[in-house]
Amino acid sequence: MMNEMPAVIEVIGLKKYFPLPRRHPGQARSQVHAVDGVSFTIGRGETLSLVGESGCGKSTVGRTILGLAKPTAGEVRLDGIRIDNLPRRKLRPLRRRMQVVFQDPYSSLNPRLRVREILAEPIANFSLAHSRAEFSARIAGLLQKVRLPADAAARFPHEFSGGQRQRIGIARALATEPEVIICDEAVSALDVSVKAQVVNLLADLQDELGLSLLFITHDLAIVEHLTHRVAVMYLGRIVEAADRDSLFTRPWHPYTQALLSAVPVPDPAASRQRMILKGDVPSPVDLPRGCRFQSRCPHVFARCRTEEPELRAVGEAQWVACHLDRRPGG
Repeated sequence: MMNEMPAVIEVIGLKKYFPLPRRHPGQARSQVHAVDGVSFTIGRGETLSLVGESGCGKSTVGRTILGLAKPTAGEVRLDGIRIDNLPRRKLRPLRRRMQVVFQDPYSSLNPRLRVREILAEPIANFSLAHSRAEFSARIAGLLQKVRLPADAAARFPHEFSGGQRQRIGIARALATEPEVIICDEAVSALDVSVKAQVVNLLADLQDELGLSLLFITHDLAIVEHLTHRVAVMYLGRIVEAADRDSLFTRPWHPYTQALLSAVPVPDPAASRQRMILKGDVPSPVDLPRGCRFQSRCPHVFARCRTEEPELRAVGEAQWVACHLDRRPGG
């Protein structure tokens, strides 16, 4: 799934398998196919949203891009430089260009450190300030960017609400002046109104700083207001990829349609036909032959049980991994 914008991140055929322990000596080792051949690009100043149910592999994709997990196969490139196989000493200077905002604002901040110390740590790690005055100025600027008062620097994480803590997490990610920020379920632990505030903040920061965002989430309602493109994952693979308008107005894959049908409609008078998926999700250890969605798909036919579909273009900016010749319900 490629993009016309100049790519800052390229993910090519990414795979990540986790071996399971043997139950007895001599047993063949099984593997969890967490990510199984994922490819996409993220353009400069663009947001790509990676969506899907829990366990589909989307967070593993983010961790592998960051170098927190080594890929089983495939490549990750930053501005054309392959980074997945770099030794630590060569990867270190590139790390400041990619940062992460984690899901849980309560556990991702060290409770023993004041906010100024939390923000000073990445600044010091990459030698971005050399005097107390420079550190103070950078920390004050970061707090201003995430709309927190200057006196927040002297306080501990437990003195803030969940939304404020996530703003601190965003400020920490911005401390190294990155080009790419990976938001791993960054708003899923927040209340609805706070989610909207944090999403608006991320959008404003992207406009101001030209950031590229990989927004990992299961919440399509949030995605619609933040993203440029969407990639839908199911059991380790991308099953549909499209620009925002195409995906939300003309979803092709039955799984995408089911996800969208579950998004709440703000207008009480409006109605949306809910698509209930039946059947069980296959095990990522023992994947079925053919299409991975076949056990839950209402349109399954013989070819689906023998041949795994590849991503193919079904529109100007839309790709789908499905054997159907026309969009269901289209």
